[in-house]
Amino acid sequence: MSVSLFEKQPAHSPLGLVLQRAGEIILGKDQQIRMAMCCILARGHLLIEDVPGVGKTTLSHVLASLLGLQYQRIQFTSDLLPADLLGVSIYEREAAGSDSAGRNPAHPVSGGFHFHPGPVFTQLLLADELNRATPRTQSALLEAMEERQVSVDGATRPLPAPFFVIATQNPVAHHGTFPLPEAQLDRFLLTVTLGYPDPRAERELLLTGGKRAAAQALQPALAGGELDAARREVSGVHAAGALIDYVQLLVKYTRESPQFASGLSPRAALGLVAAARAWAWLAGRSSVWPDDVRAVFPSVATHRLLGRSSGLPQPEVVARLLESVPIP
Repeated sequence: MSVSLFEKQPAHSPLGLVLQRAGEIILGKDQQIRMAMCCILARGHLLIEDVPGVGKTTLSHVLASLLGLQYQRIQFTSDLLPADLLGVSIYEREAAGSDSAGRNPAHPVSGGFHFHPGPVFTQLLLADELNRATPRTQSALLEAMEERQVSVDGATRPLPAPFFVIATQNPVAHHGTFPLPEAQLDRFLLTVTLGYPDPRAERELLLTGGKRAAAQALQPALAGGELDAARREVSGVHAAGALIDYVQLLVKYTRESPQFASGLSPRAALGLVAAARAWAWLAGRSSVWPDDVRAVFPSVATHRLLGRSSGLPQPEVVARLLESVPIP
């Protein structure tokens, strides 16, 4: 009989160690770290919107190191092309070292086009400042995020498993940004904001000079296959019928409320249940509670709900929504 990763004390389980060690590097952001881990366990992608310099890149690098994932970072700019992200086919002549007749027994491959994969072919991709790229390049990520594959030169190429995107974007008010379309935003399961550190955490950063050296020295906290096992356990967390009723009430409210231009999609509803399962599992429970739904709902809904003319910051609108829908 297999043993659950969380039959031990959560703090001493493999995922508990990931959360603990990440919190030692990224100070004062335990909630955001847990939300990012929840996103990975729920097989989603994470969007971080914040000003530069608050630790977005560090968070992605720390998670990749602790989870033992291949990691690539690509800086999105206005001149970035889809091929820079996905890869390109290049014509290559016969390998060097051919004999006088042009043959090379050790390398019998003849000349032709050979595909050189781009940085998207990794397990954890940091798409840094995604909204600085043009819509054409932004859309190159759509197939990768949804289907875990890319189509280049008429061929479909699968991406490594697991495949997880952490994208960062500058606030829309910043110069040189291209707002992400709704179809792209809907591909992100969760969004978080790191924000500025609290005074205590910032003082420790100033006294120690930061945690960059410690982050670079991190070793994987998970053995091979443990992340996949955790994901399977998360998908088996029980969601009762009454809990699904609550999710449907929340989704229905967003679709009927005059506050929003459009409501949450079925994809968002599925993501809400998946994220609530992961949140419950991280708490060491085998079933989802309404509080788990309420904990992840702002991160699921904020980037998807377009307000009409409320004038309130979007997080406040979502908070009022939760208060307006009673738990069955």
